[in-house]
Amino acid sequence: MAREAVTVRVTGRVQGVGYRYWTVETAQRLGLDGWVRNRRDGSVEALIAGEAAAVADMLAAFRQGPPPAAVRGVATAPADVPAQAGFRSLPTA
Repeated sequence: MAREAVTVRVTGRVQGVGYRYWTVETAQRLGLDGWVRNRRDGSVEALIAGEAAAVADMLAAFRQGPPPAAVRGVATAPADVPAQAGFRSLPTA
């Protein structure tokens, strides 16, 4: 099966509410590779890669987020599949 990858930028109240930790947990449960990090502008950025159905499920989950979050927007762009397997949290950029 073909793998796909996208970068994601999530805006709204998404920092200080456990969004990164929730993202890592959700992505690992879905079998995705990639990373997530906070951005200095208050958004959360992620690279997600995996089977198309899992990527679609994660994108739908991003729109909801964890209970304390208030997501205003989710922007995506095509990306290259990462060389490193697994999903991790990166430092703020």
